[in-house]
Amino acid sequence: MEKNLEKAFHWYQKAAENGNVDALSTLANCYENGRGTEKNLEKPFYWHQKAAENGIEDAMFELAIHYKIGKGTKKDSEKAFQWYQKAAENGNDNAMFNLANCYKNGNGAEKNLEKAFYWYQKAAENDYIIAMNNLSICYYNGEGTEKNLEKAFYYC
Repeated sequence: MEKNLEKAFHWYQKAAENGNVDALSTLANCYENGRGTEKNLEKPFYWHQKAAENGIEDAMFELAIHYKIGKGTKKDSEKAFQWYQKAAENGNDNAMFNLANCYKNGNGAEKNLEKAFYWYQKAAENDYIIAMNNLSICYYNGEGTEKNLEKAFYYC
């Protein structure tokens, strides 16, 4: 089995190095999890960045996480925010939720409860359960929207 993982890694690496966009994130995940190669914390950042720059929404989200926690790069909440925003605008539910949290708490951007509410709502529309809970809290407390107990109970 291990030899198959090493072969798969070899071909993902070749494909990524030759510009295959689909292989970029997979290669990053191989390095991150030590699948077919030695585990490496810096190389996943490089390959997620390549994939994100090529429009891969999941890689945009992963890159934001790298910046948020300083994994394979220097911790940078503003860059994390920027990549969450790009991923959210491309339809990534996890990024929508995290972007809402950034706006709610002022992480990487100025605190803005209306924008936090907007992004919680977008994620909730995609059945993102934790976003629904946070949307319920927004309605209950009137954070970023008018207080509405009926909608608060609907989303909780």
